[in-house]
Amino acid sequence: MSAVARTLAAGTRSRARTGRWRAYLALTKPRVVALIVFTAVVGMLLAVPGLPPPGPFLGGTLGIALAAAGAAAINHVIDRRADAAMGRTRHRPLPRGELAPREALAFALVLVAASMVVLVGLVNALTAVLTFLSLVGYAVVYTLFLKRATPQNIVIGGAAGAAPPVLGWAAVTGQVDPDALLLFLIIFTWTPPHFWALAIYRREDYARADIPMLPVTHGVALTRLHILLYTVMLFAVSLLPFVTRMSGVFYLGGAVALGAGFLWHAVTLHRTGDDRAALRTFGYSIFYLTALFAFLLLDHYLPLIMELLGH
Repeated sequence: MSAVARTLAAGTRSRARTGRWRAYLALTKPRVVALIVFTAVVGMLLAVPGLPPPGPFLGGTLGIALAAAGAAAINHVIDRRADAAMGRTRHRPLPRGELAPREALAFALVLVAASMVVLVGLVNALTAVLTFLSLVGYAVVYTLFLKRATPQNIVIGGAAGAAPPVLGWAAVTGQVDPDALLLFLIIFTWTPPHFWALAIYRREDYARADIPMLPVTHGVALTRLHILLYTVMLFAVSLLPFVTRMSGVFYLGGAVALGAGFLWHAVTLHRTGDDRAALRTFGYSIFYLTALFAFLLLDHYLPLIMELLGH
């Protein structure tokens, strides 16, 4: 083999390895996992007056991230046929044939096992148990059963997605307090308008995949009404941290402003029925949750920030 041929062959092997690495990374749904880890970290930081102990904080962050990535990979395996039928997901690694299902499942199980080792060894048993139950709730109960059983799938299955702040709280305190459940309630109420907005925009995809999302089974008009009603409920729920004195006026101002923005999007979607409005509502919902939890965090540390600035 000539030097040129060897160079070309080496380059091909390198690109193949890079492609497989990227395929495995895609299985973990990095953007989704980033939001999950962010809300879990906020739960850890809100659970204590100052900074959480570094061991449980770092171990909890890593363990929850590994579990979320493993659950995402299992979701890829279970949903591979539906993903192949949907424009939004047909470019995922399994429909494209970049990885075999058994490879993806093995990768997922390694991530899950690693998460349990980290959580049991470096954090506590309660966090490990709650994380495992959340993983099963999303990757098995929701993906395998609820998703195809009822148009209320995302409402019921949303409990698993709302768990990360509770997991974070348990990681640094070893218990689950009412304030942690309040964070759970915020995400639980946020989930339906978030996903239904996307489901309106992608309803033809869901219909082709035979997934009974609400706009497919009951129409877009009823789904728009549900989004509006859940957004109203979310606005009320988002004020509870201030009402219960978990957070202060700084958070209240942020929650009201962000909630008003979400309501504006929901009302616009309800009035116009425009698919572009649905997509904008979906995009805003991600910004909303991220910003709301950032306000919770800033409010929590505001006295410390003010003290540092004063000096």
